[in-house]
Amino acid sequence: MSASHSEPATQAQTDPYFQQLFAARIGGAQYGKGTAIYKFEKIKRAKRKALADHPQRELLDFGIGENDSMAAEGVRRVMADEINRPENRGYADNGVLEYQQAVARFMQRNFGVPLDPQTQINHCIGSKPAYAMLPACFINPGDITLMTVPGYPVAGTHTQYYGGEVFKLPLLPENNFLPDLDAVPEDIFRRVKMLVLNYPNSPTGRTATPEFFQKIVALAKEKQFVVVHDAAHILLTFDGPPRSFLQTPGAIDVGVEVHSMSKGYDMIGWRMGWVCGHPQIVRAFADVKDNSDSGQFIATQKAAAAALDDDSIPAAINQKYRRRLEKLVDVLNACGFQCQMPGGTYFLYTAAPTGTADGQQFVAAEDATRYLIEELGIVTVPWDDAGPFLRFSVTYVAADEQAEDALMAETHRRLSAASFQF
Repeated sequence: MSASHSEPATQAQTDPYFQQLFAARIGGAQYGKGTAIYKFEKIKRAKRKALADHPQRELLDFGIGENDSMAAEGVRRVMADEINRPENRGYADNGVLEYQQAVARFMQRNFGVPLDPQTQINHCIGSKPAYAMLPACFINPGDITLMTVPGYPVAGTHTQYYGGEVFKLPLLPENNFLPDLDAVPEDIFRRVKMLVLNYPNSPTGRTATPEFFQKIVALAKEKQFVVVHDAAHILLTFDGPPRSFLQTPGAIDVGVEVHSMSKGYDMIGWRMGWVCGHPQIVRAFADVKDNSDSGQFIATQKAAAAALDDDSIPAAINQKYRRRLEKLVDVLNACGFQCQMPGGTYFLYTAAPTGTADGQQFVAAEDATRYLIEELGIVTVPWDDAGPFLRFSVTYVAADEQAEDALMAETHRRLSAASFQF
C-alpha cells in the first residue's frame, strides 16, 4: 500500500516504548490514560467556572487545608541565623541530636512521655514521607493495613505498592467517629500488620478517649499488629488537654506516633516532623529513611527545635482556630446545618444538605459541593466515603477578627438565601 493510503497509526504504535514498562502499582501500560477526574480537580474546575460566571463575586474558600499564617517571627529569626552557619551546610541524614532532644522535651512536657532522643525519636521531612516509608518496614505481599475512612490515604497507597491490601474502617456518627474494630473479621486480623489511626481526626474533628486507646493497645498485643498513630493535629485539641497515644500504658510496646509541625506551628512548607515510640520500630523507619532521603536541611531542624521549646506558639494558633470554628459553627447552625464544635483540628465535618427548597437535589456530597461553589461562591471539600459530608476549614485568610466577622456575615447571607434541606 502506498504511503498516501497508509492506515492511521494505532495508539499502541504512538506510545513511547516505555509505556509497557510502567509498574502495575501505578497502572501499568494504562498509566496516564485514565479519564477519571479526582475530587480536588473537580473542585478546581468548579472554582474556575464560578470565577468566570461571577467575576465580581468573592470566593469564600473553606476548602484550604493548610495554615494561613507564616511561622512565628522568632522561629524565622533562628532560621535566618542558622542558614549562614557553615556547619549546617551538609547532609543531615537521620537528623541532628539538637532536634531530637527538643522533641524529647516537648513529649515529656506536654504528655508526660519520656523518650530517649537517640533511640526513640527520628525526624522526617514532614509526616507524609513517614506514612510512605513505614509500610516498607512491615508490609509483604498479602499483608493488610487497617485504615480509617475518611482519612489520609498515603500509608494505604504504599501498602498496596508493596503488594499488601487495605481494609477500610468507616468512621460513622453512631460510633462517635471511632472505628468499630469488633466488626473486623478474624481472617482479616490474621493478616493485619499495621493499624493507622489519626486523632484528633482529620476530617471529622473528633478526639479519642483514653479508654479507646487502651482498647487499641490490648487489641494490638492480642492480634499482634503495629499501631501507627497520626498526631498531626494534636496541638489543635479543643475539648481538653491534647492526648498522645503514647500516654497510654503499654502503647510504646506496640507502635509509634507520627508528629507534624505544620498545623501546630504554622510551619506547613517547612516540612518537619518526627516518628517516636518503640526503639525497634523507630530504627526500622530510620533504616528505610536512610535509603530514601538525606535528611531535612540542618538549619530547618534547628529552627524547628527552637519552635518546639516555645509553648506560646501552639497556644496562640490553637486559640485562633478555636475562635474561628466557634464562629463558623454558629453561622452554619443558623443556616439549617446541624453541627457542633469539633474536638480538634481546624476542620468542621458536617452532614451535607440533600437539596434546596427550590427543587435542587444532591445525591452525594460532591453534588452539594459543586452547587455551593458554582451558585454561592462557597468552597468546601466533599467526603462520600462514609456517608455524604462536607468539610469546612477555617484556614481562610483573614487579617484580624473584624475580617473574620465580615466573612462570617457574608457566609450567613449566602447560605441563608439557599434554603438548604437536610
